[in-house]
Amino acid sequence: MDKFIIKGGIPLTGSVEISGAKNAALPIIAACLITEKPVVLKHVPKAADVFTMLKALETLGCTLQWDRENLVIDASNVTSTEAPYDLVKKMRASYYVLGPLIARFKEAKVSLPGGCALGQRPVDLHIKGLRSLGAKVDFKHGYVSCKAKKLKGHTINLKGPRGSSV
Repeated sequence: MDKFIIKGGIPLTGSVEISGAKNAALPIIAACLITEKPVVLKHVPKAADVFTMLKALETLGCTLQWDRENLVIDASNVTSTEAPYDLVKKMRASYYVLGPLIARFKEAKVSLPGGCALGQRPVDLHIKGLRSLGAKVDFKHGYVSCKAKKLKGHTINLKGPRGSSV
């Protein structure tokens, strides 16, 4: 583990700029699919998982533009509601596009996510939540297909059989 050893009796002064959090950025990036208007995100971390999520959005038809620390995501011309396996397998968070696609386009087809270095991390709470909102969910050939003429609000309990959701 790295550490800082500070010697001397001189008070520390200065500032440190903190970058955005990858695990916070990923669901926010996916949520940009809900609107047709461009969304500006500030301080998006330039991490591998972020770039994988952005590639997934590009595959769906979004346009992306970096402006220094800002990222503009334009989902006005989404051409597909299917997130392919070759992207979703790289990162479980790619699965986050499922909800926004159903909300906006009334359908989505997303590959089941690949493995995870942390062990099994099922998506059953996502499916349970979507079903409780009124989506019809089917599993075929390694994909989750969802359709919903109209989603309806509902209370969703995020506590799973082994405790809280990840």
